[in-house]
Amino acid sequence: MTGTPRTLAEELRTRTDRGLVGLLRARPDLLNPVPGDVTQLATRAGTRASVVRAVERLDRFVLQTAEALAVAPDPCPYDTLGALMAGDAGDPAVAAELPRAVAELRAQALVWGPDERLRLVRTARELLTPSAAHPSPTGLGPTVAEAMAGMSPGLLQEIIAAAGLPTTHDPVTAVASLTALFSDRARMAALLDTAPAESVTVLDKLLWGPPYGGVTDRPAPHLQWLLDRGLLIPAGARNVVLPREAALHLRGGRAHRTPEPVPPALSPATERDPQLVDNAAANQAFTALATVEELLKEWDLGGPAVLRAGGMSVRDLKRTATALDTTEQLAAFWLELAYAAGLIASDGEADERFAATPAAEEWLQLPDHERWAALAAGWLAATRAPGIVGTADAKGRALAALGPHLDRSPAPEVRRRALGLLATLPPGTAVPATAVLARLQWERPLRGGAPAAGQAPAAADGATAAPGADPADDLRSRLAHWTLTEAELLGVTGRGALSTHGRTLIDTASDSAAPTPAETTAAATRAAALLAPLLPEPVDHVLLQADLTAVAPGPLRRPLAEALGVLADIESKGGATVYRFTPGSVRRALDAGRSAAELQEFLATHSRTPVPQPLAYLIDDVARKHGQLRIGAAAAYVRCDDDALLSEILADRRAAALRLRRLAPTVLAAQTSPDQLLDGLRAMGYAPAAESAAGDVLIARADSYRTPPRTAPAPVPDGPPSPDPTLLAAAVRAIRAGDLAATAERKPVHAPAPSPGALPRTTSAETLATMQAAVLTNSALWIGYVNADGAASQRVIAPVRVEGGFVTAYDHTSDEVRTYPLHRITGVAELADDSV
Repeated sequence: MTGTPRTLAEELRTRTDRGLVGLLRARPDLLNPVPGDVTQLATRAGTRASVVRAVERLDRFVLQTAEALAVAPDPCPYDTLGALMAGDAGDPAVAAELPRAVAELRAQALVWGPDERLRLVRTARELLTPSAAHPSPTGLGPTVAEAMAGMSPGLLQEIIAAAGLPTTHDPVTAVASLTALFSDRARMAALLDTAPAESVTVLDKLLWGPPYGGVTDRPAPHLQWLLDRGLLIPAGARNVVLPREAALHLRGGRAHRTPEPVPPALSPATERDPQLVDNAAANQAFTALATVEELLKEWDLGGPAVLRAGGMSVRDLKRTATALDTTEQLAAFWLELAYAAGLIASDGEADERFAATPAAEEWLQLPDHERWAALAAGWLAATRAPGIVGTADAKGRALAALGPHLDRSPAPEVRRRALGLLATLPPGTAVPATAVLARLQWERPLRGGAPAAGQAPAAADGATAAPGADPADDLRSRLAHWTLTEAELLGVTGRGALSTHGRTLIDTASDSAAPTPAETTAAATRAAALLAPLLPEPVDHVLLQADLTAVAPGPLRRPLAEALGVLADIESKGGATVYRFTPGSVRRALDAGRSAAELQEFLATHSRTPVPQPLAYLIDDVARKHGQLRIGAAAAYVRCDDDALLSEILADRRAAALRLRRLAPTVLAAQTSPDQLLDGLRAMGYAPAAESAAGDVLIARADSYRTPPRTAPAPVPDGPPSPDPTLLAAAVRAIRAGDLAATAERKPVHAPAPSPGALPRTTSAETLATMQAAVLTNSALWIGYVNADGAASQRVIAPVRVEGGFVTAYDHTSDEVRTYPLHRITGVAELADDSV
């Protein structure tokens, strides 16, 4: 094709295959389904939904360039665009980056045409052009022609006369004359030199937006001076607007107050020893593993009930936070982390509740670094945002932990990009979170929904515009802030800097912001291998002390930690965990089937210090009393060989609620269940043991409760997936072939020519004869084809063989040899000799 393209489709048709691949990679929504030809591709690229998605992914300077094109003449020469971006004084940084911005807009099919005639696609212009309902970030208002549309011819003549312009015979030339005045720097400066100082002050207030202001029924003289000369134009009963041409003169030609051609620097940077960063991250990674393990232990017998609307109640979240010794917000993070890794889920029963999954058992048996890899991979790919737990949804309802509506599809991309920015810094270097947030906002200024400049009109007589919402409050910024906090909690970063294993975690073979789950898992495994040497080695001993405590000098091996967790209560955590032995904890171990001798032997085996005498006495004393009272089911009974002890219980006023009565000197009956009787007597300070119907002591071993097999929650995709190179190449080939079928020149036929885009229509006999002739002459044909699903398409084929009601041909559309039933071919036409 020669000459200047007249449409976006014509320009796309001139692009190389590499250019089309770049467009489809940048805008994957254009691929579903694959466009039949270039015209369909251009049409789809101009739809509102697709343009909005593309505009949201522009960086701030490219977006500013598009906004400048939206307020520029259409078409816009490159030099005019450069003047709007850099102003009359020029800006070397803007001039250096503007070609990149225009090239990016071209690559995404948002701008087309040569440099002397740049055109913003119509849908993008509609989105970005300023209006009273949708202010532009440029802060500019309508043009003189737009603002004066519908104004009476007499008033127009009065305005141009007051501005010192000769009167005209029609409104069109009057508007053109005033526009030329406002666009002429010298004449406009001379006009403003005669303006009252108060008038200039009003213009300064409206200069950078919003351009709308309010006036009274009787404007002040300085406002009337502006109205008389068209520097303020009525925009309703009590509103006025500053026309675009006048504002650009006052701004020195700049469309934006502060062009941002260069992204904000990641500074100030703090350099730390990379080894210290890795050690700090490893310590926090171990703490994360211990916290998740503690959560699973807390829910070993089953977790809290599931709310009817889904998720946990606020009360259960508080209980979990207390059990984990953390805040409710951090407890929500640990819950969602375990949920993303598939370690906890709902059981799906009638009385639904949360519990650990079977996968949690397997996870607990893995080495520490492999357990961390599972958590890190789940966190990195998860779309759930625990940071919004407790906030209100669109209907004013509080969002619950583990509940629905916590998915935020941009979360994985933001996590990877935030960590990727840290990865660009030298090892061990940390920067403030505000610097990372500022860079992310520059890269995707519209993705979080930050408000546009100029949210409310200003008062022309002095009031200022109402400030918009803080851009730092947008979703993308909040996700980035949560990412930095969560990465520190998980041990991906240490002391604010990305660790060595953290760099490996985000290093995948894919350049996409959304790598495949296999790539994420592989990267997490490599990162875990680097983390493994930094994690503390589990120890197999404790230090018993005379104050009935035991100190674990490091992380205990799992069997030892589980056994000691039954025999003692954890008093404090940290680098060294402190366990305290109490009568209740010793009784718990005896209830689990251990004897006093076994407990003494266990402590002697695993302590580097001798068993203190107070601890030995405690174990023997509790064991001596343990099981002295026997509880059974009558409704319930108490049996004891010491009738004096039973008399003591009967005389105790605290036993009144148990409704005990003596059946025999050594037996009491109770009007309550055995479990309630056990709890009641233990609350009174006794140490009863439950017994079976045969009189044997029941061992109170806790049976772990697990859900049925569950899979980790699937992330909610943020738009269509990124296409792979094979799909892109096939799509471009299909588009080219379809375009050939749609645009190839046909030989003239006697039947009326089909309308553009319509399928050819011929009789069965004509179709068969034409096919047979094409086989003999080895020529290409244009056919209409309807597949088994009823989808119609146009194709260019080169028939090879016709037999049995089928035609075998080389299909230029799919670039392969295919066989077509003749009855599905709607018609056929010969192509001109030079069409293929």
